[in-house]
Amino acid sequence: MIDVKNLTKRFVGRTAVDAITFAVGKGEIVGFLGPNGAGKSTTMRMLTGYLPPTSGEASIGGHDVFTDSLKARREIGYMPENVPLYEDMRVIEYLSFRAGLKGVPIRGVKSSVERAMEYCGLGEVRKKMISNLSKGFRQRVGLADALVHKPRLLILDEPTNGLDPNQIRQVRHLITQLAGEHTVLLSTHILSEVQMSCRRVIIINKGRIRADDTPDALAANLQSSGVVTLEVKADAAAAQDKIQALPHVRRLTSSDAGEGWQRFELRVEPGPDDIRETLHLLAQAEHWPLRELTRHTATLEDVFVELTQRD
Repeated sequence: MIDVKNLTKRFVGRTAVDAITFAVGKGEIVGFLGPNGAGKSTTMRMLTGYLPPTSGEASIGGHDVFTDSLKARREIGYMPENVPLYEDMRVIEYLSFRAGLKGVPIRGVKSSVERAMEYCGLGEVRKKMISNLSKGFRQRVGLADALVHKPRLLILDEPTNGLDPNQIRQVRHLITQLAGEHTVLLSTHILSEVQMSCRRVIIINKGRIRADDTPDALAANLQSSGVVTLEVKADAAAAQDKIQALPHVRRLTSSDAGEGWQRFELRVEPGPDDIRETLHLLAQAEHWPLRELTRHTATLEDVFVELTQRD
């Protein structure tokens, strides 16, 4: 559904997107992640035709985004982070207006609007002025706007921005329902939402793609690393020096756990051996009473931090 090859965007003095290549198949829900300034929004704007590239290729549903822009844009429903709405219109009026702008035939406008409102739970506010809607309902109107012309691809930029936990859950459920009938490219900073909604994750940082895989596969690659917690009764400074000297220890933080106990959090690099064995042997050799030695299961957040802080 999406095919991107060596897509690049340069501004004066910086490269925002640096020769990225990826593809998204029909019916996939893909999380598009990265820290602020990584190039996510720039990529989305190029895919939706809002911004021309410096070089590279991109197509939507087989239509080149740059040479066949109108046909490509008909395949897309785009919801930007800050949804622009006409506040002096009622919900049903606004969606009918937008359906017309997006080329929905006059005879099909009513049914398309009703379908979009039903999907997004807007029935109770259909005749309300948009200016009187809560943040949650405004986001739903923006999502209905993206859906109203039945696009094959939805590009959603921070769709749960500003919503409360119940509203976030509703939007997540809706996005999951859209899978299969629609392809979804989802950008968000709420990594737990991505882990629950997306079958695949693309992580971009400093304009380049750093990872492209399922959330579980990315987390599994960090299982040999991740974070290890050690709690021993020892002199804090001496213990910290000895632990820091161990191979594969990338970062180490410590805290006083009371009554002489010290708690250490270790960020370790991937390696062939489990560092917990080494820590246990160290505690025995130094005669440190040992109260806790655990390794935390890697999450998508761990993967994100590892890949975006590495550079």
